[in-house]
Amino acid sequence: MNEFDITAAPLEIERKFLIAYPDIAVLQKQEGYHLIHIEQTYLNKDNGSAGGRIRRITDDESVKFIYTCKQKITEITRYEYEKEISSDEYDALIQQKQAGSSTIIKDRHIFRYGQLTYELDIYEFWQDKATLEAEVDSENTVIPIPPFITLIKEVTFDSRYNNSRLAYNLGEIE
Repeated sequence: MNEFDITAAPLEIERKFLIAYPDIAVLQKQEGYHLIHIEQTYLNKDNGSAGGRIRRITDDESVKFIYTCKQKITEITRYEYEKEISSDEYDALIQQKQAGSSTIIKDRHIFRYGQLTYELDIYEFWQDKATLEAEVDSENTVIPIPPFITLIKEVTFDSRYNNSRLAYNLGEIE
């Protein structure tokens, strides 16, 4: 990808939770419900490359390709640069996949509850759990867990649950 100033990118402030496998029928009834399928691949940082990740995102109507690069500020806040790319750019970048990593495949269930939009990811490698994320405006925002979700624990501060780490162990948490 072309060079860019990551510190000029928008901020992403999010919290992440490990949850029990949800009732999909209940999710589908939530306000603003939308389902997308994501194939997410992490890229090498070798040879001056910025690294980052690429995604192939499919929904009922379209397929799009996204390049993302993040820089950590705190455990909750990051700079996040995102750019839609062509399928040809995606095909070229996927050749730069991090050695030893796997492409993460997940279904993302997006819905609103209260004042927040939630992203609930169901991974192909877990049959009994999933993750729930909410993006907020402040690190101090309290995130209510919807009553139809069974919380196991917050994992915002546990890097083992970062997708970049899961790509190496496909859900096998030490």
